[in-house]
Amino acid sequence: MQVLIPKKTDVERFPRLDTVLMVEKFIQEHDGEYKKMALWQHLPKKMMYQTFMVILEYLLYSRKISIDAEGKLGWIYYPKSGSSNEKNLFWRAT
Repeated sequence: MQVLIPKKTDVERFPRLDTVLMVEKFIQEHDGEYKKMALWQHLPKKMMYQTFMVILEYLLYSRKISIDAEGKLGWIYYPKSGSSNEKNLFWRAT
């Protein structure tokens, strides 16, 4: 699967962070239920389809979502809790 990040000149509007987070949350809550168009139509906040597609490209590129054989979107980003970097963290009273 090849995912291309749109060039700045290809995109008229870049999404705001709250819009990206809203789409992420909606996909997590409705994991595997909708295809692209249906997901866009059921979002709690309306947006331009081009902006929606920029968000999906970002989520695909960052490997947070996937598209199955039927074309349905699913949430696949589940970070491991207790990663090896956390071993070096500790609380020190100052």
